[in-house]
Amino acid sequence: MNVANKLTVFRIVLIPLIVLIYVFPYSQFNITVGYEVFDSVILTYDKIAVLVLFTIASFTDFLDGYLARSRNMITTFGKFLDPIADKMLVNTLFILFAYDGLVPVVAVLIMIWRDTVVDALRMLLAQKGMVMAAGYLGKAKTVLQMAAIILVLLNNLPFELQGIPVSSIVVWFATLMSLLSGVSYVLQSRSYFANELGDS
Repeated sequence: MNVANKLTVFRIVLIPLIVLIYVFPYSQFNITVGYEVFDSVILTYDKIAVLVLFTIASFTDFLDGYLARSRNMITTFGKFLDPIADKMLVNTLFILFAYDGLVPVVAVLIMIWRDTVVDALRMLLAQKGMVMAAGYLGKAKTVLQMAAIILVLLNNLPFELQGIPVSSIVVWFATLMSLLSGVSYVLQSRSYFANELGDS
């Protein structure tokens, strides 16, 4: 296993640790994790720890891609595992946020449904030897999702000080971009489905 693939595996290994830190019942063990910052805005040590791990995981995503391309480490295993690791990381955090009531459940469902449909399309096209490249909408969706995760973990700071719900706005923009990119992928694959329907 090359270095790029090891970084991808490391990213996946971080996910259970993130979940454990996030859901651990600190209050049952009389552990105080919250502290007050500007104007009664609360931050918690557990979410700061999750943010640090998320940042590390996100950096490994950049690094493994860079190494794979620059050092000719691109493998079938890496191409299979890398997008899975990315979606596991992002979707796990959004599910935790929805469970905690920090983001709307509907937004998380839309993003997960989109990923499921796009992955299914890619698998179908791969069987026909076709590759569906990631578009600008998909990349924008990823950036917005990462920004949303960071803002939620920071309790919407610094915007919370002005009473502006930027974290919620970014979550909905990420949801919209997720939906639009999903539609874009479906339209890209329409020729395949047209052929399939024609054969039937």
